[in-house]
Amino acid sequence: MTKSPIRLLIAASGTGGHLFPAIATAQQLHDCHIEWLGVPDRMETQLVPSLYPLHTIAVEGFQQRLGLGTVRILGGLASSILQVRRLLKQGNFQGVFTTGGYIAAPAILAARSLGLPVILHESNVFPGKVTRWFSPICSAVAIGFEAAAQYLPRAKTVFAGTPVRSQFLTREPLNLPIPDKVPVILVMGGSQGAVAVNQLVRQCAPAWFEAGAWVVHLTGNNDPDAESLQHAQYISMPFYDNVAGLLQRANLAISRSGASAMTELAVTGMPAILIPFPFAADNHQSFNAEVFAASGAALVFRQSELTADILQTKVLHLLSDTQYLTKMSQAAAQLAVTDSAERLANLVRELVAN
Repeated sequence: MTKSPIRLLIAASGTGGHLFPAIATAQQLHDCHIEWLGVPDRMETQLVPSLYPLHTIAVEGFQQRLGLGTVRILGGLASSILQVRRLLKQGNFQGVFTTGGYIAAPAILAARSLGLPVILHESNVFPGKVTRWFSPICSAVAIGFEAAAQYLPRAKTVFAGTPVRSQFLTREPLNLPIPDKVPVILVMGGSQGAVAVNQLVRQCAPAWFEAGAWVVHLTGNNDPDAESLQHAQYISMPFYDNVAGLLQRANLAISRSGASAMTELAVTGMPAILIPFPFAADNHQSFNAEVFAASGAALVFRQSELTADILQTKVLHLLSDTQYLTKMSQAAAQLAVTDSAERLANLVRELVAN
């Protein structure tokens, strides 16, 4: 008698940091029937429908302070929990996998109210609000960094790393006109770009060009001065699909420290100068960056303290010290979990099948 596939609802929404690890995990669950829970008008509406059936509910983030907005949000949360309960019952789902964020709250509460197992993945060192609040009632919380366990004392944590897209695990050709032997500096500001970092980099770049380096600069869409620097050794674009190929080719990255970027830097063994986004929720990017700094994989600078002179000098020093860059690269690679998607898939099977 053929065993029926596990029926799993994946709740992941909003940004690549939530969606890409969830998709990578789903792709390891060939033996499961998977459907998706998201929010209208977010990234999942473009990425998911060609892969899995997508259901959407309206859900908002939680306000920092109590007020009239809180009452409205709680009312919306109650409504969304009921919607997810109906979906879980009608679809005969046997469990939920979620990567956190706003969508996770109604998914976790609805599933647990029906006695269904929930596996929550947290990619940051310092967990988000939803993870901190609801992790104690989850069947397991898979963590991207071992250091996250200390902030979740009442949860059952399992270290699994954070999955990356499959192209980061294979050698990717790079179709950019960069000579073979030149040092390459990759600047990436995360999904929103980083205007303050972009401005610093453009001030520093002439000295780096003089030293023979090329700069590939992913500026994001919000930089009014994105076209202001032109040079034969400078390639600027808002985004680039083949970030895996860029990281495999670069010698040094200048980056924000969101969980996705950290995972990609680790998997590619990329030495980095990290500039945490100062307005990130709960300052979580600083927690991520400090793990890399403590291991010797990165230098970390607060945006408010970093000047063009400091950045220019640090980059030139690192590029001239290949031995130190190699040590940083090895330290970054030590933080990588290359089989993270498989670990998460096995955890889902273990907890949902039983």
